[in-house]
Amino acid sequence: MQKQGNIKISSENMMPIIKKWLYSDKDIFLREIVANGIDAITKYNKLVSMGEVAADEGGYYVKIFIDKKAKTLTVEDNGIGMTGEEVENYITQIAFSGASDFLEKYEKAGGDGIIGHFGLGFYSAYMVSENVEIFTKSYKDEPAVHWESDGNSTYTIEDCDKSGRGTKIIMHIAPEEKEFLEESTIKNLVKKYCSFMPYNVYVNFKGDGKDEPLNTTLPLYAKLPKDCTDEDYKKFYTDTFMDYNEPIFWVHLNMDYPFKLKGILYFPKVKNKVELERGKVKLYCNQVFIADNIKEVIPEYLMLLNGVIDCPDIPLNVSRSFLQNDRQVQKISKHIVKKVADKLTSLYKNDREKYEKCWEDVSNFIKFGCIKDNDFYEKVKDIIIYKDIDGKFVSISDLMPEQPAEENKEDKKEEPSTPKTIYYVSDEEQQAQYIKLFKDSALSAICCDNFIDPHFLSYLEYKAPDKIKFMRIDADIDGALKSEENAEDSVITDIFKNALNNDKVTVKTEKLKNVEVPAVIVVDEYMRRYSEMGKFYGMSEGDLNKTLIVNTACPVVEKLKELGDEKQKFVAGYIYSLALAAFKKLTPDELSKFQKDNLVLLGEYIK
Repeated sequence: MQKQGNIKISSENMMPIIKKWLYSDKDIFLREIVANGIDAITKYNKLVSMGEVAADEGGYYVKIFIDKKAKTLTVEDNGIGMTGEEVENYITQIAFSGASDFLEKYEKAGGDGIIGHFGLGFYSAYMVSENVEIFTKSYKDEPAVHWESDGNSTYTIEDCDKSGRGTKIIMHIAPEEKEFLEESTIKNLVKKYCSFMPYNVYVNFKGDGKDEPLNTTLPLYAKLPKDCTDEDYKKFYTDTFMDYNEPIFWVHLNMDYPFKLKGILYFPKVKNKVELERGKVKLYCNQVFIADNIKEVIPEYLMLLNGVIDCPDIPLNVSRSFLQNDRQVQKISKHIVKKVADKLTSLYKNDREKYEKCWEDVSNFIKFGCIKDNDFYEKVKDIIIYKDIDGKFVSISDLMPEQPAEENKEDKKEEPSTPKTIYYVSDEEQQAQYIKLFKDSALSAICCDNFIDPHFLSYLEYKAPDKIKFMRIDADIDGALKSEENAEDSVITDIFKNALNNDKVTVKTEKLKNVEVPAVIVVDEYMRRYSEMGKFYGMSEGDLNKTLIVNTACPVVEKLKELGDEKQKFVAGYIYSLALAAFKKLTPDELSKFQKDNLVLLGEYIK
């Protein structure tokens, strides 16, 4: 026989789940309890704005008291308070939400700015407490209420003598959680979770006129950009992130429609060029700290920045700790990305000198962002720059081949496009000989000496395969380096082949414009990239096939034909060692041979 019924959840079954699984960090309990007090004040202020109650001339507050002797931690607010019935609804019946009910009642009056599910937030106190008491008095003319429970299936509720509107929560801290009775611990938690809460938060308030709140009720990001100075931004950065290196620039987010979003994202100076150092983007909801680096709101590459984001419209779950993935979150994330891209583009167009000065600090972020997010790439592709071998900055878009004029587009359709070759340098010191060859022939190359560049260049080729291809400066001999084409010399070729006797080295001859360089080594660009990728993933790099380009315009090379076999072999081998040293760092065996050959030459010279 089929039966139907309602599923009932009792606190006896619910409490272990709340204590162990609802929150990822135990110390979040303080955020929840303090935030509930802030919520209660916000509710009362809403009633004030609607003319239902009088304003509190004494000001609003949340006060935290520590009593080590009594082993209690107390959080008190002068917010809206609760009646006995509301305590039953919002505390005892933990499925109800005080904020939800309040908003529903006053939605026509524009009620907003209230977060939290009071019942579940309150029960986080049991993660550190063995018993919790509530003393509360509503703004309504009703008796004050005392509620108490050890977190199991029973509780007591009765009238009490509390004077003054608001709620006081007394947590009897469990013996194993005594760290939460230390003033330094509580102050650190307040600074972590409550730094920007909109009403004053005090710890061990004395009432002697010297009390200072631990929070800032109007943080810089909540102000209009026009009301903030550069010094304000720098101070806020230092105070928030404890980084005493000034940020290079920042983006102030301020939006009210179609969603509310405020915040500041800072571009920090790069401390370590070798690694992408993870930053910290703090997410807030109505000035209540939620978490660092929430990937649903902040794309991974934006987490290289430091910043504060406050968005009341993000859909939090009951513990405020995680986001529900929906379209609104995606819209918020895309807006943040757009604002960052707009800031970079504006700086590039309006202050190119500053942009170039800070390029080294922002380039990793931009390149990483392009690889991870095609929309971001489309927004910033025209402001990607590189320094060339003459020390001047050039943009990748300027290096692209020019687009055909509109009237010629039809004629160009059938013609296969040949991508333009852009040469680059990965190590200016090691590749100095090749750079000199290029400079002497009035050729240019860009400097790509960052660890992310190999991946980024491949990405740029992928995005525009018919427009550009990149070749390292030692991957080929550009035609402009040659004094004539087809300068093949079979005699010289045979001399080097016999001297090297190495099937991994191909010998070719060319007549180069620079007569001082006897030979250079080149390696196929894509074979080298493949080898480097294997090394990156822990595989053996392997011995790449090399091509030795012998310069027949060099007098020393031309003299080879006049030497005997042994001297031909020695000089050809020595020229190869010179080319190898200019191409890469010599291995111990290669260096040992090179030193011995130098001793032979010295011996001949001093005879």
